[in-house]
Amino acid sequence: MTERPPSGPDDFAPTGSRPASQWPESTRPAELPQSAFGSTLFSSTIFDAPLSGFPAAQDKPAVFDVCHVGVVLRAVVFVNVVIAVGALFAATGFAAWLTIATLGFAVALPGVLLWLLAACTFKKALAGWPLAGQWAAAIALGAVSGSFGWLLGAVTGLDPFDADRWLAPAVAGAVMAGVVYQWLRLRAQARLPADTAAKLAELQSRIRPHFLFNTLNTALSLVRLDPARAEGVLEDLAELFRVALTDTGEAVSLTEEVELAQRYLAIEQIRFGERMKVSWDLDPAAGGARVPPLLLQPLVENAVRHGVEPSPDGAVIRVRTRVKLGRAVVSIANSVSGGPSRPGNGIALRNVRERVRLMHDVAAQFDTRLDGDVFRVQIVIPL
Repeated sequence: MTERPPSGPDDFAPTGSRPASQWPESTRPAELPQSAFGSTLFSSTIFDAPLSGFPAAQDKPAVFDVCHVGVVLRAVVFVNVVIAVGALFAATGFAAWLTIATLGFAVALPGVLLWLLAACTFKKALAGWPLAGQWAAAIALGAVSGSFGWLLGAVTGLDPFDADRWLAPAVAGAVMAGVVYQWLRLRAQARLPADTAAKLAELQSRIRPHFLFNTLNTALSLVRLDPARAEGVLEDLAELFRVALTDTGEAVSLTEEVELAQRYLAIEQIRFGERMKVSWDLDPAAGGARVPPLLLQPLVENAVRHGVEPSPDGAVIRVRTRVKLGRAVVSIANSVSGGPSRPGNGIALRNVRERVRLMHDVAAQFDTRLDGDVFRVQIVIPL
């Protein structure tokens, strides 16, 4: 038996196509060590190298990311509650307590807002500081903010504010800032595992053998019949891998997420043909909303898995984006049959809900409901 020489990238090229050595520079596998698709086909290094999409141990969480309505409300309520409780120790009756608490609120509110404004403005610069420097900045800024509130009361002539008695509000501001900063640290650290779990779930979804093999078999079957369409399938698959394995940052635009979902559904459309009908109703004004990466793809995948696959007649998937009351509304709906679908564990929905909540807090909404034979997911996020 004749021994076959070691295989190389050219051995994977379909008959009649150009060898990999003659591919354009931008598509040669050897020239794309960072391409997830190329590495998967021609090298095993993708499974040995660390994934850039996952937070490393040394990554610094975005502690000073306080530019959210929910964070502002919680900080203001916390400080005011502390003042109200503290006023009980100095008051001799309800009227006295109300007076002391009101004066405390007048000092605290400007100070808290100044601290949050400064933290939001300089969050990127402060995030690069070492932990000790972040603590020092948070406490020093708290002292300045507390003194600012007190001095503001003194300048406006509110009694009993005395500009010379700045030490007490400065110390109180520093202590309050330290408590708020520690809460922000715990909140940011809790976000990293959620992001990692979500990316891991989507990575596993992307490289599930049945999806990968189905896509490759689809492309191979199209190579001779429709080379251009086969190329489009592989481009869509490569983009799905690229997003899954590349660090896309803290947020992407809704337009980018829609494009990724379109690529995924384009692949599945070839597989299911007429059984899958997709309707897109997209409002360009909503495309600028910032969302967590890998947000829509798991939702449309759920629609395919639980709507199209189990139904012999197929299903309709509708994706709609619009602007309502200054917020972007995203709706993914799919018809469901009476037959059983693949059993699911709800991980995709939980991951998406958690990531939306972590990014936009109380400013976002995530709802799922079954309206007759239509399952609908709706996400509302600020613009």
